[in-house]
Amino acid sequence: MDLKKYFEDNKGTGILGTADADGNINLAVYARPHMIDDTTAAFIMSDRLSHRNLGSNGKAAYLFIEESPGYRGIRLYLTKVKETSDPEEIKSMRRRKTYGDEDGEKARFLVYFSIDKTIPLLGGTDEMREEP
Repeated sequence: MDLKKYFEDNKGTGILGTADADGNINLAVYARPHMIDDTTAAFIMSDRLSHRNLGSNGKAAYLFIEESPGYRGIRLYLTKVKETSDPEEIKSMRRRKTYGDEDGEKARFLVYFSIDKTIPLLGGTDEMREEP
């Protein structure tokens, strides 16, 4: 599946799930991921619970529900591979031009993940395959 095209072509709601080292789970609404290539996604994050959890447990899951009739979407299973707080790198990835904190009051991070598995929103536990 071409995830870059999928996320460019579909609007919807995304939920990022993370857990701390003790397994305490957090869910947060997140925008579509920035697709770096076929196996790497990135999210811009504030220094909140999701980001802090990734400091002790690099595993995450992202659920995307398409804006369409019925329940359509995908689930991504992720492993953190690196992060940066470089303002220029973060700015280059932004879809919105302003966040209301351009004076630098809020710390932002660009967190990169390898995509371990992609499955449909509903059913199945097998990785998604290209349609014939």
